[in-house]
Amino acid sequence: MDADAAKANLHSYLKHERLAVLAKLDGLSEYDVRRPLTVTGTNLLGLVKHLATWEARYLGEVFDRPFPEPLPRWDVEADRLADMWASADESRSDVVDRYRRVWAHSDATIEALTLDDTGRVEWWGGAEVPLFNVLVHLLAETSRHAGHADILREELDGAVGTDAEAMAADGHDAAFWAGRRAEIETAARAADMAL
Repeated sequence: MDADAAKANLHSYLKHERLAVLAKLDGLSEYDVRRPLTVTGTNLLGLVKHLATWEARYLGEVFDRPFPEPLPRWDVEADRLADMWASADESRSDVVDRYRRVWAHSDATIEALTLDDTGRVEWWGGAEVPLFNVLVHLLAETSRHAGHADILREELDGAVGTDAEAMAADGHDAAFWAGRRAEIETAARAADMAL
């Protein structure tokens, strides 16, 4: 595969994962997109805010193409932790629209550079890294958080899938999933007793 095809492939996967994350917000209340669903407070809108911040850094600051809006400090713990949740005065549309603006900025960076062009990642000890490595890292990070969003959404209302259509067209009702869960629980208990 040539470099242009490789870049296009990575970019395509990144675009898909971005959309998968946003699809997890569809149809949920303000409370449900914001409420802490893990011990550490992980929530759907916070994942979007976090991804926007870090994509803006990786495909902005790293390549000396800073995102034109302020970003929280990465080297100050309070700022770093604040990017994982949305305050009451930050609307869902504010957070989502910012993520989409980050996409446009990032897409321009990806288009302007070759996979061999390098940037400096200060939070990696100032390492010089090529766009290829940054895209792979960002794709892994976005996919990881898309997986978190999958679990959070399933916990909220049972919706599964990578986009709004898949979530709506799953084809299984609540009774099916309750039976499936009971079957898995029975197997887990049996295995625990056997040991």
